[in-house]
Amino acid sequence: MATHARPGPSPTGRRIPELEPAVVREWQAGGGELVDLFTRAREQLGGVAAFRLGPRPTVLVTEPQAVQHVLALHPDRYVKRSHRARLLIGDGVLAATGEAWQRQRRLLQSQFTGRGMRRYEARITEAARTTAARWTEYARTGEVLDVGEEMRRFALDTIWRSLTGHPLDPGTERELMSVPAVVAALPSLPADTAAAQGAVAADLARIDAVASRAIAAARDDEPGPAGPGLLHVLVEVAGTRPEYTDRLIRDELVTLLVAGHETTATTLTWLYLLLDRNPEAREQALAAGAAGSPERREAVQALVHETLRFYPSAWILPRCATEDDVVAGYEVEADTDILVCPYLTHRDPGLWEDPERFDPGRFTTPGRRPTHPGSYYPFGLGGRACLGLQFALRESTALLEHLLPAHTPRFHSVPDRAAYSITVRPDGPTPASLTG
Repeated sequence: MATHARPGPSPTGRRIPELEPAVVREWQAGGGELVDLFTRAREQLGGVAAFRLGPRPTVLVTEPQAVQHVLALHPDRYVKRSHRARLLIGDGVLAATGEAWQRQRRLLQSQFTGRGMRRYEARITEAARTTAARWTEYARTGEVLDVGEEMRRFALDTIWRSLTGHPLDPGTERELMSVPAVVAALPSLPADTAAAQGAVAADLARIDAVASRAIAAARDDEPGPAGPGLLHVLVEVAGTRPEYTDRLIRDELVTLLVAGHETTATTLTWLYLLLDRNPEAREQALAAGAAGSPERREAVQALVHETLRFYPSAWILPRCATEDDVVAGYEVEADTDILVCPYLTHRDPGLWEDPERFDPGRFTTPGRRPTHPGSYYPFGLGGRACLGLQFALRESTALLEHLLPAHTPRFHSVPDRAAYSITVRPDGPTPASLTG
């Protein structure tokens, strides 16, 4: 692929193996998902492989040491060019780069670790209790619910409480349904920015209106019942840091709404679909210990981790090489597009025993899972790993501790395929009735 290695002490690497053009043409003719092409590349060529969809090759990375090299050890050499959701999240921390990203990341990171996380505990618990009460009513009346919509409703309520201090009211909930609508539309939007914005203009206007009202309330010092939220922190910072304009505060707010509810809702929906096929996993988690015990919590967290192994929060992490480099012994030229794929790393039979089997015990029994950090990274690795890792795990665990002992969804139908967008989500509704 490359004809020279970058200057310095690094040895000259090998040429990256490239998928035969005939294989790519066959995939294109079959109209398969991009993940199908990735799977062929990994199976035929290994954990560092190239393929061409245009004049230049793209490099797929799934091998753990190469993953760590790209994401964690040398983030300065492998950068994000742009974010697919920039149309929605603007200059929020997920899309920001360079010094702006560093400043935004430092500010938000302090809110999702240690004392910052403790501020959200009661809000997460209240959102879980609200959902549990709603499920109890569904079970009493026999009303059919959509599990995916319920998980989205819970996750949106949780992040809204954390941002504003207020529970999610029905009107705001309806308007914020524009967020997943735009996320779902992103893969099919026109390449032209103006045309793409026009296609989702009504949804973006509703999102902007919600954000504007929330920012105004925070600026008027209107804390909710649980006290001020993260939005109040952003407004306060704007008083001393002029870069935090209303537009940037809006972008951070929407970024946190997207990252704080879309991925969690998708993970919880997959978890219930997996439990439907593997009911013994639920029984094992509940039998691990009494309600509220560390043993029960560890077992419930293992359900979440195993679901994230199957369906990581971001199934693909795009990067671009800023200079020539050697990755796992292979030469990479500057300006090469790199696609790191946790979805395939997590399903690699060379790393995971029987990877297509749902087995939460991998995360509770020592020695059952690979130890290299590049083997399991559902929230990414390194400086750009997801800020909300602990938040997402805590809210997922809190909800499951409330729901698992009391209710089992019996699905009327389940999606027969996955949709690969920013997340990997079930491609269809998930109607169910509840049993005790």
